[in-house]
Amino acid sequence: MAGQLIECVQNFSEGRDPRVIEAIQAAIASARGVRVLRSESDPDHNRSVVTFAGSPEFIGDAAFAGIKAAVERIDLRRHAGVHPRIGAADVTPFIPLSGATVADCVEIAHRTGQRVWDELRVPVYFYEAAALSPERAPLENVRRGGFERPALAPDLGGPELNPTAGACAIGARKLLIAFNVNLNTDDLGLARAIARKIRASSGGFAALKAIGVPLARRKQVQVSMNLTDFERTPLDVVLAAVRSEAAARQVEIAEIQYIGLVPRKAIQDAASRDTEWSSFDPGLILEERLEANP
Repeated sequence: MAGQLIECVQNFSEGRDPRVIEAIQAAIASARGVRVLRSESDPDHNRSVVTFAGSPEFIGDAAFAGIKAAVERIDLRRHAGVHPRIGAADVTPFIPLSGATVADCVEIAHRTGQRVWDELRVPVYFYEAAALSPERAPLENVRRGGFERPALAPDLGGPELNPTAGACAIGARKLLIAFNVNLNTDDLGLARAIARKIRASSGGFAALKAIGVPLARRKQVQVSMNLTDFERTPLDVVLAAVRSEAAARQVEIAEIQYIGLVPRKAIQDAASRDTEWSSFDPGLILEERLEANP
């Protein structure tokens, strides 16, 4: 895919029903001018993530198609999962890749949000660069209280949320890396202690968000992380710290999961310090997927 390019990494509150997940993916894929790059689902989080890219002209239409499919099929009154959520189509970020800016993404976010409210009657929160006030920029602030007890009134619609679909958080941001470390223990306190030790809000690594969650179906716990600036805090440094903290507690790492795709530069930087990163799965690298989907 060439020319102006924007990525969207949509998060939906359904990770167990394959029919719903497939319908959402199909709705996005059917939109003109976009390519789906990756999709994944997790039953414990009860959440699916669809990563796609396209031109500024069409990316908003594809995102709206995904939101509409989710709103029609997901009832949050019957939803339960370990991941925080405020909506059926929970989070829709627009990210500039080439020939586009964050400002372009803000415009698309605001336009898409207005359409969601006008056509679907689902309230909207704007976050990160699209936020209408500083306190709404962090996604965790927007989602505080969740679907059941939202702490903030929506930016569009409301003040009550949609009774089945909740609200949509729609934003514009730079690239981030979302990843999880699953630990071979069911001690939730341990995962939360590691998350507290490493995250920025507790005095840990800059640009790192982390929480500890249970994975009941796997009888494990997870340190779930978002790295919002991998040049400030490298990915390999964070993972090394998690390994060290787990080892100090005599717990083994069961699996490392990447949500969405990882920028090539993050892997190249890590490989310059540790050659083991040179064997990183190319199928998880953003640019590799884009080059494979011209």
